Amino acid sequence: MSKSKTNHEPRQMKDYQARLITPFAVLGIRTEEDWLTDIDYLPLDTPPLAPTTLLAEEVSQQLIAYLEEPAFVFDLSLHIGGTSHQQRVWEAIQQIPSGSTRSYADIARQLHSAPRAVGQACGANRLPIIIPCHRVIAKNGGLGGFMHASDGMPLNIKRWLLKHENV
Repeated sequence: MSKSKTNHEPRQMKDYQARLITPFAVLGIRTEEDWLTDIDYLPLDTPPLAPTTLLAEEVSQQLIAYLEEPAFVFDLSLHIGGTSHQQRVWEAIQQIPSGSTRSYADIARQLHSAPRAVGQACGANRLPIIIPCHRVIAKNGGLGGFMHASDGMPLNIKRWLLKHENV
């Protein structure tokens, strides 16, 4: 993963190279050259957009494969910027297999960090599902947060993804 800007706000609709309808959100897919740079959760009423590049087509196909088989392993070139701590957290999260979870505290212990810092890195993840921050939960087995939120639609998405993976 290489450095880039860290803006986590949804892009302008015209900036997406695809918008994929899923049961829990429309996924806004953004690519630059040969890199996947962003996946945004957009409202379910967002109009779809057929992939406009070969890479966006590949990303869409792999996301559909994940929706059909939660153990699907992504094989994409990722370009996501962040601090060295965020990069370490995201790398640790990518090691969590489908159908499993780890707590913020577990990852914090592994990285000699703090659970809150791990949660902040999860919230800054611009490639959800690919970097499966939904698999990081509270120490007590509760959901914890998701996308810097502690309730509402973000947690509904997290619940859906965990249920999809039989967690």
